Amino acid sequence: MGLHGTVVAFAPPAAARLTPTQLKVLEGVYSGLLNKQIAYDLGIAEATVKAHMTALMRKLNVRNRTQVALAAQAMGFGQRLAG
Repeated sequence: MGLHGTVVAFAPPAAARLTPTQLKVLEGVYSGLLNKQIAYDLGIAEATVKAHMTALMRKLNVRNRTQVALAAQAMGFGQRLAG
C-alpha cells in the first residue's frame, strides 16, 4: 500500500529493461544521492541524470524519487550493493 491507501505496483522485471546508466542512476537514488552528486559520480550532466530519472519513473511505473528508491529496494537492489 502506498500513501493514502493507494496501491503501488512495482514491476521487478523492469530491471531487465533498464540501461546500464539507468541502473547506475537507480543505485545513486537508492543511496540517497542528489542528482548533482549522481551526475558528478557518473561524469555526466545533471540534466542527463534528470532525463534518466524521468525514464526510470516511466519504466518503473512510479511518480516520484522516493518511489524510485522503494522500487529499487523491491527489486533487491540493497542486496546487490551488500553482496
